[in-house]
Amino acid sequence: MEQAYWLAWTKVPRVGPATQKQLSLHFGDLAVAWQAAVAELAAVPGIGRVTAEAIAQHRPSIDPEQVWAEHRLQNAQCITPIDSTYPPLLWEISDPPPLLYYRGKVAGWQERPAVALVGTRSPTPYGRRWAQRLAEYLAQQGIIVVSGLADGIDGASHHGCLQAGGTTIAVVATGLDQTYPAKHRALDQQIEQQGLLLSEYPRGTPPDRAHFPRRNRIIAGLCQATVVVEAPQTSGALITAHLANDYGREVYAVPNSLEVSEARGCLKLLAQGAHMVLGCEEFGSALGLLALGATPHARAPRQESLFAATEAPDAPGTLAALPESLRAIAQSIPSHETIGLDQLVERLSMPLASLSPALLELELLGAISQLPGMRYQRTSAS
Repeated sequence: MEQAYWLAWTKVPRVGPATQKQLSLHFGDLAVAWQAAVAELAAVPGIGRVTAEAIAQHRPSIDPEQVWAEHRLQNAQCITPIDSTYPPLLWEISDPPPLLYYRGKVAGWQERPAVALVGTRSPTPYGRRWAQRLAEYLAQQGIIVVSGLADGIDGASHHGCLQAGGTTIAVVATGLDQTYPAKHRALDQQIEQQGLLLSEYPRGTPPDRAHFPRRNRIIAGLCQATVVVEAPQTSGALITAHLANDYGREVYAVPNSLEVSEARGCLKLLAQGAHMVLGCEEFGSALGLLALGATPHARAPRQESLFAATEAPDAPGTLAALPESLRAIAQSIPSHETIGLDQLVERLSMPLASLSPALLELELLGAISQLPGMRYQRTSAS
């Protein structure tokens, strides 16, 4: 059973989602990859000799079939990239989740068009109103509304979709046996009845600050388009927008007044080339292909003009201006060549769960840029 190996590889140090995808593409089967020799592993993009030797050393301590059987006792509703119900769009991203847990029942959801509505946890009445309007409109067009179950714009988006009788997906950063924030327990239950809750974390996983930026890549990866409804310049919703752009998906933002601090992030996105939402009907026209359920046009390379690495959303990306916690990470990334994610994990001796959100923050600050294949380079500005 190959599903067991998607779980087993998550137990191997220095092997994250990006590496698992590369292993799958290289060997065609993770069970085959499990038996590969050190030299064969070292030939996989992103895996060097040191990592390959570490993998070979750690594998004998793991019994994939046993680990899978024990895991399934607590996590029966779980899919892997080889399952037919795994979303094709999500597999397209560079680091798709090896395991996707779900709660709810929506047939064929992975093939339906979806749009993400994200934003601040502290919206203005204007922002909340537009989140609900857009969600209701999308629901009426048969488009799935995806958000993160957080307070504010996320909650308003889920509510608006449900009130219109639509399907909504909440991607959460905890195990599906928990609800965060707790105030959304009733909303959580309603989504289970009328949509889906998704997570890459097994039951029993509590909220963790590092999980939320990682969760955002799933929101962006599931959708043909992402809309930032209202967000200040430090909002995590901007991470979702940047990721969506990296994945070649459309990015939209709702305009607002220059005097509204909660909207500064949206205005920045618009200045950098994001599409402007001018109303529900106009937005619907731009999403004509999605409304028909068609697959969006071929994935384009990252639109460097939309989010240029030197255009930081909140602070200059110079090393001196970076927070101390991020400076050492930025300094470990070369400016004259690229470095892979797994190489960074090895170089910094830092767990992927902590490194990934730090890299995303450095991207937002304009200190580094991400290139195809989960490779990073320090920008000239830093």
